[in-house]
Amino acid sequence: MDVSTIILSVIKKIWPLIFLVSLVYLFTELYPVLRTRWKRSKKFREGENWRSDRELLQWLRKLRPSEFEHYISKLFSSLDYITETVGKSHDGGIDVIAKKDGKTHYIQCKKFITSEVTLGDVRDFYGALADYLADGQGYFITTNKFTLEARKFVEDKPIELIDGFELIRYIKMSKSDDIVTEPPLTKKTCPQCKGQLVERTGKYGKFIGCANYPKCKYTEKL
Repeated sequence: MDVSTIILSVIKKIWPLIFLVSLVYLFTELYPVLRTRWKRSKKFREGENWRSDRELLQWLRKLRPSEFEHYISKLFSSLDYITETVGKSHDGGIDVIAKKDGKTHYIQCKKFITSEVTLGDVRDFYGALADYLADGQGYFITTNKFTLEARKFVEDKPIELIDGFELIRYIKMSKSDDIVTEPPLTKKTCPQCKGQLVERTGKYGKFIGCANYPKCKYTEKL
Protein backbone atom coordinates (compact mmCIF):
# COMPACT_ATOMS: atom_id res chain seq x y z
CA MET A 1 0.00 0.00 0.00
CA ASP A 2 1.51 3.34 -1.06
CA VAL A 3 1.68 6.47 1.06
CA SER A 4 -1.13 8.32 -0.74
CA THR A 5 -3.52 5.44 -0.18
CA ILE A 6 -2.65 5.37 3.52
CA ILE A 7 -3.20 9.12 3.83
CA LEU A 8 -6.60 8.92 2.10
CA SER A 9 -7.60 6.05 4.36
CA VAL A 10 -6.67 8.03 7.47
CA ILE A 11 -8.52 11.14 6.23
CA LYS A 12 -11.66 9.11 5.60
CA LYS A 13 -11.54 7.79 9.16
CA ILE A 14 -10.99 11.14 10.84
CA TRP A 15 -13.16 13.24 8.48
CA PRO A 16 -16.23 13.16 10.77
CA LEU A 17 -14.06 14.45 13.61
CA ILE A 18 -12.59 17.21 11.42
CA PHE A 19 -16.09 18.21 10.33
CA LEU A 20 -17.33 18.32 13.92
CA VAL A 21 -14.35 20.37 15.10
CA SER A 22 -14.89 22.80 12.21
CA LEU A 23 -18.55 23.24 13.14
CA VAL A 24 -17.65 23.90 16.78
CA TYR A 25 -15.02 26.43 15.73
CA LEU A 26 -17.39 28.27 13.40
CA PHE A 27 -20.08 28.35 16.07
CA THR A 28 -17.75 29.71 18.77
CA GLU A 29 -16.34 32.34 16.38
CA LEU A 30 -19.50 33.46 14.61
CA TYR A 31 -22.08 33.19 17.36
CA PRO A 32 -20.77 36.11 19.48
CA VAL A 33 -20.57 38.32 16.36
CA LEU A 34 -24.06 37.44 15.16
CA ARG A 35 -25.49 37.77 18.67
CA THR A 36 -23.93 41.25 19.05
CA ARG A 37 -25.33 42.36 15.70
CA TRP A 38 -28.78 41.02 16.55
CA LYS A 39 -28.82 42.74 19.96
CA ARG A 40 -27.61 46.00 18.41
CA SER A 41 -30.25 45.86 15.67
CA LYS A 42 -32.94 45.11 18.26
CA LYS A 43 -31.78 48.04 20.38
CA PHE A 44 -31.88 50.38 17.37
CA ARG A 45 -35.42 49.29 16.46
CA GLU A 46 -36.66 49.72 20.01
CA GLY A 47 -35.00 53.12 20.27
CA GLU A 48 -36.75 54.50 17.20
CA ASN A 49 -40.23 53.23 18.06
CA TRP A 50 -42.83 55.57 19.52
CA ARG A 51 -40.53 58.43 20.47
CA SER A 52 -40.81 62.18 20.09
CA ASP A 53 -37.93 63.99 18.41
CA ARG A 54 -36.49 65.05 21.75
CA GLU A 55 -36.84 61.57 23.23
CA LEU A 56 -35.15 60.04 20.19
CA LEU A 57 -32.30 62.52 20.52
CA GLN A 58 -31.89 61.67 24.20
CA TRP A 59 -31.83 57.98 23.29
CA LEU A 60 -29.11 58.58 20.69
CA ARG A 61 -27.01 60.40 23.28
CA LYS A 62 -27.17 57.36 25.56
CA LEU A 63 -25.63 55.05 22.96
CA ARG A 64 -22.02 54.03 23.36
CA PRO A 65 -19.67 55.70 20.81
CA SER A 66 -19.23 52.44 18.89
CA GLU A 67 -23.01 51.87 18.86
CA PHE A 68 -23.54 55.38 17.54
CA GLU A 69 -21.08 54.72 14.69
CA HIS A 70 -22.91 51.52 13.75
CA TYR A 71 -26.24 53.33 13.96
CA ILE A 72 -25.03 56.03 11.53
CA SER A 73 -23.74 53.32 9.20
CA LYS A 74 -27.16 51.64 9.30
CA LEU A 75 -28.89 54.99 8.74
CA PHE A 76 -26.91 55.79 5.59
CA SER A 77 -27.40 52.23 4.38
CA SER A 78 -31.17 52.79 4.57
CA LEU A 79 -30.62 55.89 2.39
CA ASP A 80 -29.20 53.64 -0.37
CA TYR A 81 -25.52 54.03 0.50
CA ILE A 82 -23.15 51.07 0.72
CA THR A 83 -21.56 51.57 4.12
CA GLU A 84 -18.66 50.26 6.14
CA THR A 85 -18.00 51.04 9.80
CA VAL A 86 -14.26 51.48 10.25
CA GLY A 87 -14.02 53.31 13.58
CA LYS A 88 -10.56 53.24 15.17
CA SER A 89 -9.14 51.11 12.35
CA HIS A 90 -9.11 54.20 10.09
CA ASP A 91 -6.84 57.21 10.41
CA GLY A 92 -8.05 60.75 10.95
CA GLY A 93 -11.20 60.04 12.93
CA ILE A 94 -13.16 58.66 9.98
CA ASP A 95 -15.76 56.33 11.45
CA VAL A 96 -17.94 55.32 8.48
CA ILE A 97 -17.26 55.08 4.75
CA ALA A 98 -20.36 55.43 2.56
CA LYS A 99 -20.48 54.84 -1.20
CA LYS A 100 -23.21 55.85 -3.63
CA ASP A 101 -23.35 56.48 -7.39
CA GLY A 102 -19.65 55.78 -7.76
CA LYS A 103 -18.67 58.37 -5.14
CA THR A 104 -17.06 57.71 -1.77
CA HIS A 105 -18.05 59.78 1.26
CA TYR A 106 -16.44 59.87 4.70
CA ILE A 107 -18.29 60.29 7.99
CA GLN A 108 -17.10 61.22 11.46
CA CYS A 109 -19.43 60.59 14.39
CA LYS A 110 -19.35 62.48 17.70
CA LYS A 111 -21.76 61.27 20.34
CA PHE A 112 -21.83 64.36 22.53
CA ILE A 113 -24.32 65.12 25.30
CA THR A 114 -23.37 68.64 26.42
CA SER A 115 -20.13 69.37 24.54
CA GLU A 116 -20.24 71.25 21.24
CA VAL A 117 -18.20 70.25 18.20
CA THR A 118 -15.51 72.91 17.91
CA LEU A 119 -13.63 74.50 15.05
CA GLY A 120 -10.62 72.38 15.97
CA ASP A 121 -12.64 69.15 15.67
CA VAL A 122 -13.93 70.08 12.23
CA ARG A 123 -10.54 71.36 11.04
CA ASP A 124 -8.90 68.05 12.06
CA PHE A 125 -11.57 66.14 10.14
CA TYR A 126 -11.02 68.28 7.06
CA GLY A 127 -7.29 67.65 7.30
CA ALA A 128 -7.91 63.91 7.42
CA LEU A 129 -10.11 64.09 4.32
CA ALA A 130 -7.34 65.61 2.22
CA ASP A 131 -5.80 62.19 1.63
CA TYR A 132 -9.07 60.49 0.71
CA LEU A 133 -11.65 62.88 -0.68
CA ALA A 134 -11.90 62.96 -4.47
CA ASP A 135 -15.41 63.61 -5.81
CA GLY A 136 -17.37 62.77 -2.67
CA GLN A 137 -17.80 64.75 0.51
CA GLY A 138 -17.45 64.56 4.26
CA TYR A 139 -20.22 64.34 6.86
CA PHE A 140 -19.58 65.37 10.46
CA ILE A 141 -22.46 64.09 12.59
CA THR A 142 -23.06 64.83 16.26
CA THR A 143 -25.87 64.30 18.76
CA ASN A 144 -25.40 67.85 20.06
CA LYS A 145 -24.43 70.95 18.02
CA PHE A 146 -21.58 72.82 16.33
CA THR A 147 -20.01 76.11 17.32
CA LEU A 148 -20.54 79.09 15.04
CA GLU A 149 -16.83 79.07 14.13
CA ALA A 150 -17.08 75.43 13.04
CA ARG A 151 -20.04 76.20 10.77
CA LYS A 152 -18.28 79.18 9.20
CA PHE A 153 -15.19 77.05 8.53
CA VAL A 154 -17.05 74.59 6.27
CA GLU A 155 -18.96 77.18 4.23
CA ASP A 156 -16.63 76.75 1.23
CA LYS A 157 -15.63 73.13 1.89
CA PRO A 158 -17.14 69.74 0.88
CA ILE A 159 -18.28 68.96 4.40
CA GLU A 160 -21.86 68.82 5.68
CA LEU A 161 -22.40 69.38 9.38
CA ILE A 162 -25.31 67.43 10.84
CA ASP A 163 -26.31 68.35 14.39
CA GLY A 164 -28.70 66.46 16.64
CA PHE A 165 -31.97 67.82 15.29
CA GLU A 166 -30.78 67.61 11.69
CA LEU A 167 -29.90 63.97 12.42
CA ILE A 168 -33.50 63.39 13.50
CA ARG A 169 -34.59 64.70 10.09
CA TYR A 170 -32.28 62.20 8.38
CA ILE A 171 -33.75 59.39 10.47
CA LYS A 172 -37.27 60.35 9.44
CA MET A 173 -36.15 60.67 5.85
CA SER A 174 -34.76 57.12 5.90
CA LYS A 175 -38.27 55.87 6.71
CA SER A 176 -39.99 58.00 4.09
CA ASP A 177 -41.81 56.42 1.17
CA ASP A 178 -39.85 58.79 -1.07
CA ILE A 179 -36.74 56.63 -0.67
CA VAL A 180 -36.69 53.93 -3.35
CA THR A 181 -34.01 51.55 -4.50
CA GLU A 182 -32.34 52.19 -7.86
CA PRO A 183 -34.87 54.72 -9.23
CA PRO A 184 -35.08 54.93 -13.03
CA LEU A 185 -32.84 57.63 -14.52
CA THR A 186 -34.09 60.41 -16.74
CA LYS A 187 -32.22 62.36 -19.39
CA LYS A 188 -32.52 65.56 -17.37
CA THR A 189 -29.89 67.26 -15.20
CA CYS A 190 -30.71 68.89 -11.88
CA PRO A 191 -30.62 72.69 -12.35
CA GLN A 192 -29.47 73.18 -8.75
CA CYS A 193 -26.56 70.75 -8.32
CA LYS A 194 -26.08 69.37 -11.88
CA GLY A 195 -26.78 65.84 -10.65
CA GLN A 196 -28.87 63.26 -12.47
CA LEU A 197 -32.65 63.53 -12.15
CA VAL A 198 -34.55 60.31 -11.42
CA GLU A 199 -38.15 59.17 -11.20
CA ARG A 200 -39.40 58.61 -7.68
CA THR A 201 -42.64 57.55 -6.04
CA GLY A 202 -43.91 59.38 -2.98
CA LYS A 203 -47.08 59.58 -0.94
CA TYR A 204 -48.84 61.54 -3.68
CA GLY A 205 -47.65 59.57 -6.68
CA LYS A 206 -44.69 59.74 -9.04
CA PHE A 207 -42.44 62.76 -9.42
CA ILE A 208 -38.92 63.64 -10.58
CA GLY A 209 -36.24 64.28 -7.98
CA CYS A 210 -32.48 64.68 -7.78
CA ALA A 211 -30.34 61.55 -7.38
CA ASN A 212 -28.25 63.46 -4.81
CA TYR A 213 -31.20 63.55 -2.41
CA PRO A 214 -31.11 64.24 0.55
CA LYS A 215 -28.25 66.66 -0.11
CA CYS A 216 -30.26 68.22 -2.95
CA LYS A 217 -34.05 68.38 -2.61
CA TYR A 218 -34.94 69.61 -6.10
CA THR A 219 -38.19 68.09 -7.48
CA GLU A 220 -40.41 68.38 -10.56
CA LYS A 221 -43.92 67.19 -11.28
CA LEU A 222 -44.36 64.47 -13.89
